[in-house]
Amino acid sequence: MSSFKNWLNSTKQGLEDQVKRFKNKDFMDAVVAGCALVAFADGSVDASEKNKMAGYINLSQELKVFDMTTVIERFNHYVNNFEFSPEIGKQEALKAIAKFKSKPEVGRVIVGVCSAIGAADGNFDDQERRVVTEICTVLGLNPGEFSL
Repeated sequence: MSSFKNWLNSTKQGLEDQVKRFKNKDFMDAVVAGCALVAFADGSVDASEKNKMAGYINLSQELKVFDMTTVIERFNHYVNNFEFSPEIGKQEALKAIAKFKSKPEVGRVIVGVCSAIGAADGNFDDQERRVVTEICTVLGLNPGEFSL
């Protein structure tokens, strides 16, 4: 676990510059889709999780580059997909993320942000870790690279 925390801390330091570098609608959508996947890791997203995610995105130095209204709208879109059907929600979120399979440098930033969000409450649990591992797989990245 300490290697994950070390990796996360070193990754978070460079995320802001990397997010700014890749700032565009598809990238924002992939990041938000990943956030929704992590939030739904336990099978539901309650109001406190939505608030935690929105609060994290709003306060995150890395994600401040995006318009908060758009971020919340897209996050709610993905959460609504999960609430309609967990399988459809998962597939739609992974589809948004998969757009970056041929761009591993962008994929690493997406994984870094999703990991940071998973760990935002101080507990990056096994379900959240499995979701981030699946995101790695969709992006063609080795989960071991991220100390998962």
